[in-house]
Amino acid sequence: MKSTSNLCRMISTTFVLLITLPALAQIHPSKESLSNLYPGKAYSPYAQRSFPDKVFWGDTHLHTRLSADAGLFGNTLGLDEAYRFARGEEVVSSTNQPVRLSRPLDWLVIADHSDMMGFAEDLDKGAPNILATEQGKRWYDGLKAGGEKATEASLNLITTFAQGNLDRALLEDYSPGARTYNSVWERVVKTAEEYNDPGKFTTIIGFEWTSLVSGNNLHRNVLLRDGANRALQVVPMVTQEPFGSTDPLELYKWLENYEEKTGGSALALAHNGNLSNGLMFPVDAQYTGKALDETYVTLRNKWEPLYEWTQIKGDGEAHPYLSPDDEFADYETWDAGNLDLSEAKTNDMLAKEYAREALKNGLMLESKLGTNPYKFGAVGSTDSHTSLVAVEEDNFFGKAANAEPSTERMKHPFAKSELGVYEGYELVASGFAAVWATENTREALWDAMARKETYATTGPRIMVRFFGGWDYTDQDLKSRAPAFRGYEKGVPMGGDLRAAEGNKAPSFMVYALKDPLGANLDRIQIIKGWLDADGNTHEKVYNVVWSGDRKADKKGNIKAVGNTVDIKNATWSNTIGASELGTVWTDPDFDPDQKAFYYARVLEIPTPRWVVYDAFRFGIDIPKVAETTGQERAYTSPIWYTPGE
Repeated sequence: MKSTSNLCRMISTTFVLLITLPALAQIHPSKESLSNLYPGKAYSPYAQRSFPDKVFWGDTHLHTRLSADAGLFGNTLGLDEAYRFARGEEVVSSTNQPVRLSRPLDWLVIADHSDMMGFAEDLDKGAPNILATEQGKRWYDGLKAGGEKATEASLNLITTFAQGNLDRALLEDYSPGARTYNSVWERVVKTAEEYNDPGKFTTIIGFEWTSLVSGNNLHRNVLLRDGANRALQVVPMVTQEPFGSTDPLELYKWLENYEEKTGGSALALAHNGNLSNGLMFPVDAQYTGKALDETYVTLRNKWEPLYEWTQIKGDGEAHPYLSPDDEFADYETWDAGNLDLSEAKTNDMLAKEYAREALKNGLMLESKLGTNPYKFGAVGSTDSHTSLVAVEEDNFFGKAANAEPSTERMKHPFAKSELGVYEGYELVASGFAAVWATENTREALWDAMARKETYATTGPRIMVRFFGGWDYTDQDLKSRAPAFRGYEKGVPMGGDLRAAEGNKAPSFMVYALKDPLGANLDRIQIIKGWLDADGNTHEKVYNVVWSGDRKADKKGNIKAVGNTVDIKNATWSNTIGASELGTVWTDPDFDPDQKAFYYARVLEIPTPRWVVYDAFRFGIDIPKVAETTGQERAYTSPIWYTPGE
């Protein structure tokens, strides 16, 4: 019976299977039949996605002891320590203090000065080629004596270099083509290769071309897309005659030659211009006296897609003299003079130094010369000369080794002369560059920079998206996947608005998330600049979304968010502000016949400046004139509108 039962059960089961197989085939169709059942886009919204979906944090402007003005002022840290620190490791600073970032960076450009690269390091070692010269021996003895003699030697060396009076033998040893100089560049490139870890931590090979005309800062940072195989085919360009030039047009030639020789790619970004005394963004003539022409505007547009909006030596977005109706324009302003304070600042210089004014003047120059030379995106960076990208307010290690944490650094002037002074407490804990890219690799990051899909912050890691188009809706924002709609219906920061449909006004979708370790957000503003029919430029700041239940007045102004900063205890509370802000905003003043640009500015609630943390930790007093609080911020790259395009 048992055997018979099992046999019957097998027959029954087989019969059922034979009956159901055709039905199962309908439930589980073949791959071939799927294409007929489900035509069109992939079901998964994350499949086949090609737009940049990650933000990567970094610095385009860090100096190690290889830079003369870093090594001469006490920086003992080199390339290895700089990379290790940026990727999150703890190191010991030049003043023997342990230091670590709150969070690692994703990428880094070590941009040591190309002129005299490695000289300070060799001087400290007493290299024979340096001691063989009278100047070198004198400076070496002064540095080793320490104290005031070391300071005097350092200042004399820098002055001698700036005036073009350096011993020819020294200049030759530390210029392109010399074995000493070339070996330093080889070390720079090979160390970058060693620390480059695609997907985890990216090193971008670069240098700072240090054009300094009578103390006027015209510096550019050069970033290569490539690795050692191409970077080692060249050496950086310098500024000292006869080995180089201070003229940006000559730098553009170097960039073009690099690409032609190596098959690689390069770009330049201008150092913040607030110490250029009106030379950074000319509107009529170059500093050489040559008129601005089609060649200049075309080459600058081609080779300089980015600009440094904020850094340790002042914020460069806007100035209260230029933007008197902008209540937030006077932020960490440095406007006493040029880099060595050898020339007094005048108001007419300011218009050629700040990002917003340059963006406006770019519209004007485009109408005259056919190309906008100042169509740049935004990055923030440190310009730290300590090898440390430590610019958080509560973790600020200063501009140089002599401005690392101490009881005296607030009192130690950064620069001083009869014409002006930048006091120690005026140093700015800023900034970082954020890049929207598909992955953390040299190629993806560089490509994002080239298309200007970047933004600047003064230090906090605020996440910001900014899109421009013609038909964004609140539903696009509320979908909780607004980036999909952002790219589908418009362009991201750094882009150009597509052609208008009739006289329809553009709409902008902007949203921001607070830094997880930082302060809440106060508001988001959109800044518009435009060119009228008479060739005059204008600007307007719009409050587009803000925290709390504040109401805008008839002019669109809203009252201050408040202030929770506790100076005595060096802290604040996130009891005001919002963790997230976003909106879709349509330009109420749009004129389809006017060239325009738009960018977003995101403001945090007030927080303590670094001087407050110094006072709390060292038990010292803050100078009465020093600012103790500030509203840190993010600046997106603009989106441009051109009639007829």
